Amino acid sequence: MREATTIHFVGGGPGDPELITVKGMRLLKEADLVVFTGSLLDEKVIEYCRKDAEALNSASMNLDEITGVMIRAAREGKKVVRLHTGDPSLYGALREQTAILEKEGVHYAVVPGVSSAFASAAALKREFTMPGVTQTVIFTRLEGRTPVPEAERLSALAAHNATICVFLSVSMIDKVVEELLKGYSADTPAACVYKASWEDELIVRGALSDIAGKVKEAGITRHALIIVGRAIGDDSQASLLYDKGFSHGYRG
Repeated sequence: MREATTIHFVGGGPGDPELITVKGMRLLKEADLVVFTGSLLDEKVIEYCRKDAEALNSASMNLDEITGVMIRAAREGKKVVRLHTGDPSLYGALREQTAILEKEGVHYAVVPGVSSAFASAAALKREFTMPGVTQTVIFTRLEGRTPVPEAERLSALAAHNATICVFLSVSMIDKVVEELLKGYSADTPAACVYKASWEDELIVRGALSDIAGKVKEAGITRHALIIVGRAIGDDSQASLLYDKGFSHGYRG
């Protein structure tokens, strides 16, 4: 099957062209056709492509057009890259595309990428997990045009008091805060990272009580991740991993 794979779904990373994986960059260099998410991706990453490669911006294409052009190219023996922002497995509309490829008998593979969540953690210089604070990270979003199961409402998830990363919801920041305050205390550290790893990256820090006002004052309405939880604050507790009395078996 590996030899027959001509379509690769590649995670292009959060923005910085250098945050694409080595494998993703190699596939871009080899590709005859690249279909990329132009409205979300820093197009500098397309510079990895060959000069004679065809590059199509999918921003104005519908699902049938996207999969149709990829299938035709694959059947012509061309190497195809479907370039997604971040990691294809997170809010990437991956399954709806691959289901059509499977129905058509076209082989494909998925190459992971760096999510904006991890680029945001790097920008904040914080861990999402912290000994004695939380060992859990929740990736979610507020309900908009895409419904969210009742059991996964922000108010329900907030009860865990874990680190929570809220995607695709900054335009509804007041509602996000309202829901989260049903589980987190008002002084819980909060941050909003706009365009993590891009040249115009912007970080807004605060607490759950004031983050909405700060985000609106900064004029952020899209392309941002909201992060809430004690782990991103200033308090810290040392891990046992590098403790002098701890076994070396799991040290990195």
